[in-house]
Amino acid sequence: MSQLKKQVVLITGCSTGIGRALANEFARLGHPTFATARNRNALAGLEDCETLQLDVTDRDSIDNAVNEVIDRAGRIDVLVNNAGINVFGPLTEVPIDDVRQLLETNVTGLLAVTQAVFPFMAKQRRGRIVNIGSVVGIFPTPYTGAYSATKSAVHTMSDILRVEAAPFGIEVVTVQPGGVRSQIGNKGLVGLERYSQETSFYRKVYDRIVERANLSQQDPMETDQFARKIVKAVMRTNAPRVARAGNGATLLPILRWLPSGLIDRILAKRFGLAALND
Repeated sequence: MSQLKKQVVLITGCSTGIGRALANEFARLGHPTFATARNRNALAGLEDCETLQLDVTDRDSIDNAVNEVIDRAGRIDVLVNNAGINVFGPLTEVPIDDVRQLLETNVTGLLAVTQAVFPFMAKQRRGRIVNIGSVVGIFPTPYTGAYSATKSAVHTMSDILRVEAAPFGIEVVTVQPGGVRSQIGNKGLVGLERYSQETSFYRKVYDRIVERANLSQQDPMETDQFARKIVKAVMRTNAPRVARAGNGATLLPILRWLPSGLIDRILAKRFGLAALND
């Protein structure tokens, strides 16, 4: 299947993991690639990429980065909205300030970058927007409720954006990773000890919460392998609506079609919630 060539690519969240691997792969294939992160120093070592500071929660930072790409390359052909953070814990006790930051980064930030790039793509009457969602946005699990909700929002916005942007020649691809080697799970471990305290109603399942936070890193797909598969998929001449790769990326979307009562029982047992009935 034929592939797009020499596309100017802007990627958010390239300091580690998926974003960094995607930047390397786009550049390896000859696409002029602009890799960004909140801390530009974290981009050191990226080969054959231009690097820029971009904080998706700061509109001035977004505008500065987008304008810099336009000044240097003259256009943006592909936007990859990858920047994201994770928060683990039961919804009834996860800190609200953490949830606000999660929503601001994973949902509002994604849309803010999209809005900044859209006018340039619309004027050139072509472009491709690639939004990184997650299989847990399709099949959510206990202790990832807030994160799963943000990824469900990414999927929903992508579906609507695909229709709204199409008249301007802009295509939208939703990427739904399964387990991929990443730092996002490790970063989400910060603060989990709060659920081991006597004040937590979930202290009996604290070990299960920690286990869930580490689950994506059990037999994960390596980031370079993930990047090769995803870049090949999203850069087809005819854009796919959805691209998936990673551990569980095929199975979990199928499991959502099980009866909801059965899913509830399976998840409660798998993540220790039945123990709280005692």
